[in-house]
Amino acid sequence: MIGTILSILGSLGLFLFGMKVMSESLQKLSGEKLRGMMRTMTGNRFLGLGSGFGITCLVQSSSASTVMIVSFVNASLLTVTEAIGMIMGANLGTTTTFWIVSFVGFKFSITSIALPMLGVALPLIFSRRPKLRDTGELIMGFGILFLGLMFLKDSVPDINQHPDILKFVSDYTGRGLVSVLFFFAFGTILTVAVQSSSVAGAITLTMAYKGWIDYPSACAIILGENVGTTITANLAALGGNTNAKRAALAHFVFNIIGVIWAIALFMPFANFINFLMPGDATKAANIPLHMAAFHSMFNLVNICLLIGFVPQLGRLVERLLPDRKGKTPDHVIHDGAYLPQTGELNIAEAERDVHRLGDLTRELMTGFVELFLNPHKDLSDRVRELKLKEEESDRLAFQATSYLLKCSASRLSDSTMLKVTALLRVVAELEDICDCGYRLVMLAERKYRKRRALPPETIKQVEHFSQIVLQFMDFYAARIERGVATQDMETAYQLENTIDRFRKELRRESLLRMSASGETVKAEMIYIDMLNNMESIGNHSLNVLQALRHRD
Repeated sequence: MIGTILSILGSLGLFLFGMKVMSESLQKLSGEKLRGMMRTMTGNRFLGLGSGFGITCLVQSSSASTVMIVSFVNASLLTVTEAIGMIMGANLGTTTTFWIVSFVGFKFSITSIALPMLGVALPLIFSRRPKLRDTGELIMGFGILFLGLMFLKDSVPDINQHPDILKFVSDYTGRGLVSVLFFFAFGTILTVAVQSSSVAGAITLTMAYKGWIDYPSACAIILGENVGTTITANLAALGGNTNAKRAALAHFVFNIIGVIWAIALFMPFANFINFLMPGDATKAANIPLHMAAFHSMFNLVNICLLIGFVPQLGRLVERLLPDRKGKTPDHVIHDGAYLPQTGELNIAEAERDVHRLGDLTRELMTGFVELFLNPHKDLSDRVRELKLKEEESDRLAFQATSYLLKCSASRLSDSTMLKVTALLRVVAELEDICDCGYRLVMLAERKYRKRRALPPETIKQVEHFSQIVLQFMDFYAARIERGVATQDMETAYQLENTIDRFRKELRRESLLRMSASGETVKAEMIYIDMLNNMESIGNHSLNVLQALRHRD
């Protein structure tokens, strides 16, 4: 008995490992395309539905796709309403795994499929070309998955040889609603325990195929698996903001509503699927495809019933999870041992922090200009506000760096790792620009406090110099969003050279003024410090663009 249990656990481990390798390789092969799909295909609920379906079919994991959706909501790249449409699509997309396992795993000799796949994959994973290597991992994942399924089928004992088990199961069948609720609870607990609806589905399919459970019991377990799989997104959202939690809750509410009507109409619905599908569901050879059809039809009907009520679902989760005062977490969890690894797709959250850092650099620079051009006003409140912005920049830089390092700990494609490396450098450069901006604020504040006067023409020169620096800031901020082209670097070098030349000319004029009149030395020293910091901003700005160029 112990040997059988260990064999089943080992088979499940092999199946889950194959699913993990397959999902991660798919993410590496199509990570940027998936991120682009999520950004562009959410204009309405139907596009979001198609996007969620397509992404889940690609990564073959509704857990990975829903965690990614929650991550995008947390980064404000998706609204809760847009996320609900995508979650609906993800629910339907995950049924494709059920069809693949049902059709290939129970209709063909698995060894005739799995072993050749492993043979094809082996030379590919040693290739120097990233695409071939990732493709090899994908094929290897499929092969290991089906190999695990084969071992699972062989490990689960035939019910005819263990009639005592059948008696135990029969005690919970044929009791109408009580039986449905029992097996529904079993499916929910099973999915929560294994943290994968695909693994739970493979267990259910094998149990049904081996005769441990009948068709109605299997359908009830499938309903439980649809609820149990929502725990993954909710666990990930624990580390996110309120909207991320709302998106995860919407996933749970959507599935719960579906389960309510499905249980109310359970036998008519199950019999309807049995009528649609060829063959009798009481026969072991037919039950896997009947279960796959039940899974797909349940999600399809649920989508048809609720797609028109997406805004209402959004308002419902907003009422269930109202906004709370106080600091909320900045990122969803993506590196927990109990969650699918989606570092390949969660770079968007770090990019959100990079964009905010870019905004802060400009806010600090414009704050300096405001202080410098108003020497006769008491702007101490404005100085305190800019101090908070500088502290925010330090916090953002720290958390973006930490998050990017966590993402890089996942199995990333070469192109995504290059992007992470570039973003780490961009974050460091933007933080340095914020430090320079705040030093300029402090210099303007000291000039006001010490009553240091500068000639009118010098004030105009500082204002003009500041506008050139702000132009450079706007230039790199736009490229953070859309990328850097070759001609952009030519413009960047011109701007940086202009800043260097301007600083040298103004510094030379300042030295001449100091040599002519010793009374202005202290004011001129503040002025030279301002010029130096603005030139440093120009240097860091060029570094930002160089790093972004390497990212693309």
